[in-house]
Amino acid sequence: MDTIFALASPQGKAGVAVIRVSGPLALDAGAQLCGGEMPARRACLRNLRDESGEHLDEALVLSFSAPNSFTGENTVEFQTHGSTAVISAVLESLSRIDGLRMAQPGEFTRRALENGNLDLAQVEGLADLIDAETEAQRKQAQVILAGGLGKLAEIWRANLIRAASLIEVTIDFADEEVPVDVTPEVTALLTEVQAGLEKETDGIKIAERIRNGFEVAIVGAPNVGKSTLLNALAGREAALTSEYAGTTRDIIEVRMDLAGLPVTLLDTAGLRETEDHVEGLGIALARKRAEEADLRVFLAEDEEILDVDMRPGDICLRPKADQRDDRENAISGQSGYGIDRLVDHVTVVLQNRSAQAGIATRARHRDAMLSALRSLKEAQGILQQGPEFYDIAAEEMRSAIRALEMLVGRIGVENLLDEIFSSFCLGK
Repeated sequence: MDTIFALASPQGKAGVAVIRVSGPLALDAGAQLCGGEMPARRACLRNLRDESGEHLDEALVLSFSAPNSFTGENTVEFQTHGSTAVISAVLESLSRIDGLRMAQPGEFTRRALENGNLDLAQVEGLADLIDAETEAQRKQAQVILAGGLGKLAEIWRANLIRAASLIEVTIDFADEEVPVDVTPEVTALLTEVQAGLEKETDGIKIAERIRNGFEVAIVGAPNVGKSTLLNALAGREAALTSEYAGTTRDIIEVRMDLAGLPVTLLDTAGLRETEDHVEGLGIALARKRAEEADLRVFLAEDEEILDVDMRPGDICLRPKADQRDDRENAISGQSGYGIDRLVDHVTVVLQNRSAQAGIATRARHRDAMLSALRSLKEAQGILQQGPEFYDIAAEEMRSAIRALEMLVGRIGVENLLDEIFSSFCLGK
């Protein structure tokens, strides 16, 4: 396998830059830059020099011998000063060493997967951790990176292997008297795995929302203050406002962090009948996005009817509290009245929903677990038909096992790897 190197810290000027080298020649490359000998200790301060002996920088050099490294290979990291000139000089010196090449995006992490240091779910957790913008996203990614989903999958897989082996023993001794009826134990194992899979699949939608962000749509008739409210919540002029109805014709989106949860606020076109073709398109889009949103904030009078139905958890407030004598259940983006109560209300609703999130976060996870569930249900139905069908039940169990192995990347995911790792930077 080639020895690869790359800048592992962000591009640009910084106090410290980290340059990573991994592969069979990593320790030799480190020795060349350190003057012919790698430090005996894992971390040591050294002067880095190129092949001609020219001083490049003074750096903290860390060495990791296989398999005790992130990639599972011999690895060296140089913590240099973070100027672009120093980084370029060190990278250029590494490129002139025979057997070394620049890493491709995600190649360090891919090697960690191939060497068994990470499973595929952990790789995805690492990607999510790098992209995390809120506290909830960080915590969710850390659970997956720590192997939470892989541990669950391994427990399920072990139970299914046990169940399948019990059934196959029965098949092997079909012509003899088997001393123990294995059906109760097999059924109990399958029921336990099915319950775990159903719990996780039920929580995937919420987990995906934590990863990608909840959507909260502001819905109402034209000129009730939706854009003004959005601007007040965003703390900036995100949406154009005017006294003329129908000003908003497209969806305005503002990203926010509410108590650690990622939330996208949507300002939608005012709902009304119109002969204006462009405004009509905006209203149709508003209805569609409002239906798809996780939560809707309706600005409407008590008796007002809008053609978007309320769902449990939706919030309905009276608009323009600054123009009312009776401000009960009213809000105003203009004066700020009721803004804090609305933010608290939205936060509580979304936090309650987040408590139902599972560990799995991606459509790929859902598809693998649903495939395993289908096979399990088939297996349980077939078991009830009697011993003559046990071989078919065993095959369904093996199908469920394969689906769980796909979940953690053991089999059948080669076509996904290039897409997954292309989202990583060179240093990962």
